[in-house]
Amino acid sequence: MAELENPDLMPKLITFLSSLLKRVAESNDLNQQQLQHQKISVFQGLTRPTISIHGYLDRIFKYANCSPSCFIVAYVYLDRFTQRQPSLPINSFNVHRLLITSVMVSAKFMDDMYYNNAYYAKVGGISTMEMNFLEVDFLFGLGFHLNVTPGTFQAYCSHLQREMLMMQPPLINFADSSLNLGKSVVKAHLCFNDDESSHQNQQQLAV
Repeated sequence: MAELENPDLMPKLITFLSSLLKRVAESNDLNQQQLQHQKISVFQGLTRPTISIHGYLDRIFKYANCSPSCFIVAYVYLDRFTQRQPSLPINSFNVHRLLITSVMVSAKFMDDMYYNNAYYAKVGGISTMEMNFLEVDFLFGLGFHLNVTPGTFQAYCSHLQREMLMMQPPLINFADSSLNLGKSVVKAHLCFNDDESSHQNQQQLAV
């Protein structure tokens, strides 16, 4: 949807996505039985990052300079990843690493110009070596299923746009959300086809 790619809507999109991910992460944090049987993953941190999900996503938006489409495709990737890896639910210990990795992979796939892994690592507050490991694990977790058809992209855009229209500042109204937040995955209730087959920057970052 062209409207969703309007840069003026990015702050609203970031607020919505961060609120969604925060709700999913906190729900999974409370599920102690699930956490006990959770698969060991490079995405899992030992402690919760001090920066909020919204602050982290806003930082990525500020410094990554990727197209608005990248955030939509990153959302598609997170959806696919959690569906393919049910033993790796999104929680407060891995959501930040999943975010920076999904956006980086999306930018590489979507944009003609993108930064190298070292730059994204600095944006994400991690080492370049860790960023490399996260990228490889994310790609294998997706089964290298990176292609997003126009129909799938539009379906996710339409879904997000409907949800965003329900937002009531300063809070988001989740009462009528069509997202299954009770599950351990970020899963949009959409009918979509799931059969789809360095740019350097000298900008200084305050990490």
